[in-house]
Amino acid sequence: MLIQRFAKLFFGCLAAVTSGMMYAVYLSTYHERKFWFSSRQELEREITFQGDSAIYYSFYKELLKAPSFERGVYELTHNNKTVSLKTINAVQQMTLYPELIASVLYQASGSEEVIEPVYFYIGIVFGLQGIYVTALFVTSWVMSGTWLAGMLTVAWFIINRTDTTRIDYSIPSRENWALPYFACQIAALTGYLKKNLNCSAEKFCYLLVSASTYTFMMMWEYSHYLLFVQAVSLFLLDSFSLAQTEKVHEVYKIYLFSLFLGYLLQFENSTLLVSPLLSLVAALMFSKCLQMNMKKGTFLSRLLKIMYIYLVLTITVTLNFLLKMFVPHKENEHLLKFIEVKLGLNTTKNFTMNWLLCQESLQAPSQDFFLRLTQSSLLPFYILVLIICLFSVTQVIFRRICGEPLKETVKLEDGRIGERPEIVYHVIHTILLGCLAMCLEGTKYLWTPYVCMLAAFGVCSPELWMTLFKWLRLKAVHPILLALILSMAVPTIIGFSLWKEFFPRIMTELSELQEFYDPDTVELMTWIKRQAPVAAVFAGSPQLMGVIKLCTGWMVSSLPLYNDDDLLKRNENIYQIYSKRSAEDIYKILTSYKANFLIIEDSICNEVGPVRGCRVKDLLDIANGHVVCEEGDSYAYSKYGRFCHEIKMNYSPYVNYFTRVYWNRSYFVYKINAVISFQS
Repeated sequence: MLIQRFAKLFFGCLAAVTSGMMYAVYLSTYHERKFWFSSRQELEREITFQGDSAIYYSFYKELLKAPSFERGVYELTHNNKTVSLKTINAVQQMTLYPELIASVLYQASGSEEVIEPVYFYIGIVFGLQGIYVTALFVTSWVMSGTWLAGMLTVAWFIINRTDTTRIDYSIPSRENWALPYFACQIAALTGYLKKNLNCSAEKFCYLLVSASTYTFMMMWEYSHYLLFVQAVSLFLLDSFSLAQTEKVHEVYKIYLFSLFLGYLLQFENSTLLVSPLLSLVAALMFSKCLQMNMKKGTFLSRLLKIMYIYLVLTITVTLNFLLKMFVPHKENEHLLKFIEVKLGLNTTKNFTMNWLLCQESLQAPSQDFFLRLTQSSLLPFYILVLIICLFSVTQVIFRRICGEPLKETVKLEDGRIGERPEIVYHVIHTILLGCLAMCLEGTKYLWTPYVCMLAAFGVCSPELWMTLFKWLRLKAVHPILLALILSMAVPTIIGFSLWKEFFPRIMTELSELQEFYDPDTVELMTWIKRQAPVAAVFAGSPQLMGVIKLCTGWMVSSLPLYNDDDLLKRNENIYQIYSKRSAEDIYKILTSYKANFLIIEDSICNEVGPVRGCRVKDLLDIANGHVVCEEGDSYAYSKYGRFCHEIKMNYSPYVNYFTRVYWNRSYFVYKINAVISFQS
């Protein structure tokens, strides 16, 4: 038995590590085929980083160029060379801890002479994605007892890569750095919640939960919201007495410790103090103290137990309200306004709010999303597993209400999968994440990986099949034998069908040479580096400004970041170059930010969007009151023409304020005149 267990553990770990490594190699190969990275010049490589990704990577470059690491960190925390007229703590505001770690590792490992900085950077991210997949593998393995479930989880994850990860579109994004640690935390938490766990394994899981929770919180500014969802799952698990209360409250203490340490090391980040996670955990700890200090069996103790959920919710809301009232914080007010508008509680003409509402990631998921999950057979099996687990959990809750205790050890023949606390936790957690994904498509990257994991666990778990057969009361065939057979046969059949249908597609994807080349942007960046003064400040769309900052190092007037109210206001003001306003108005806006050059993008000025009303110029017309509605139709009206069109005509008064100095098929660059010339 000992040899058998060791062999099972050894080959399972080998399969988990191999799966992670192969996925990392797969991502690296696909990235090379997509961008021809190895044959590109440095400028062409950097252009592949778009939007906020360009900003993150630009700070990594600055750290490597600094004379010392300490000096580099100081320049980032007192940064006045990125955004004009603004000094920012870039480490705190943009959560640059991944870049700090990457730069330290690059310099400390002596990799300067071995590998280029960009390869080292993306190599770390791809390696983390390998850890992500390995953690999902282990979670499914721990839940089902067979590493066959882990293999199926990885297969579904890769096949549905479009919906499980954003790594293809935005390598340096914060979630690509953070979610692997969250996956490790969930794997450790799954083991920690299991019954009859030996002391050493429990300590190991506890330490791993602690380390991964804190690291996750440091890597992503929105991590505490995701941990809040997890805390709600544990709260519901504990409320129905389906897990050991002591273990759940140990996890709450980990949250408190991580929040406190994160607050200190993130330059006293007050957002963590007013986070719903802190309010919920504090309310849970306080309610637990009330229960412990009250004599059991009394009327008050029974009443408190019945009102426990209501009490916790009331204290959480009240505490969060008081904290926001008394703690100075810079929590995103636009986020609350967005939620109001999204839920239909309010309407607005504000450009920023409407622009956010038009983003695909902030809309409800499309039918194509569900169709893709169905075609890979993931969604049908997930729904089946979820229904069985939900019914089993409901039965267990009903038994608990009737006073029946939980079994210490759940055997296969019992058919009670709903009595396993780690299973109940995952069912609650995946439902909550699923609700988020149904509202915002961007959150599907949080939900779909755990759909893969839960579906794979279910079809590979004899206990789940046994639970189903208990309800069906099978007598013709021995239910235990049939459950064991199906737990091997069903995943094997699924695996072969996936291999036959999707493996050729994946190999074709890797062998197909794609081409990403943007000569107009390359020409623009080359012109800026050669012709523009070093002290110049550029104004344009935030996405383009991120690329300019990365490729040239020149100062810009705005950034593609949406967690700062001042930057959002800047973005809205700079976007006025695509509105119907006068040359004088635009000149005043640009000079207020000390901009020297203006860049007009033809793709925005002549945008033909699939959804009318979501184009930048449409949103600006609405915000500026340049839209007139008559008999159900909307008409844009202003006494001025659209600035981005009129400025290209080279007539007064536009030539008085702006002088064209460069253009190509996609971009028009204008020098903002320091002295206004009144030529006709």
